[in-house]
Amino acid sequence: MKFGKIIGNVVSTVKVESFEGSRLLLIQPLDENYETVGLPIVGIDTIKAGVGDFIYYEISREASRVIENTMNPCDVAVMGIIDKKYVAEKQVISKPHAVQKVKK
Repeated sequence: MKFGKIIGNVVSTVKVESFEGSRLLLIQPLDENYETVGLPIVGIDTIKAGVGDFIYYEISREASRVIENTMNPCDVAVMGIIDKKYVAEKQVISKPHAVQKVKK
């Protein structure tokens, strides 16, 4: 799984049948420190994520498996919203600037 941030919506008036009723989101890939990595990508929304949400997503074959019809052209699927992320002795909350030390 990979980290990302929802930066927009994609409007499509015509979709393949397996995407009907699903929203498409514009995702900015991020590294584990919430730094931008690469160009934005389009993914299918499976969890009702919104603009500004930090999310994790899956790519390739694994992404297509979250849609009811598993024979579909999905390459990127949003799998969950990140509430908190823990790394070693730091707690990184859903915004990159909010870092707190965790007491042992």
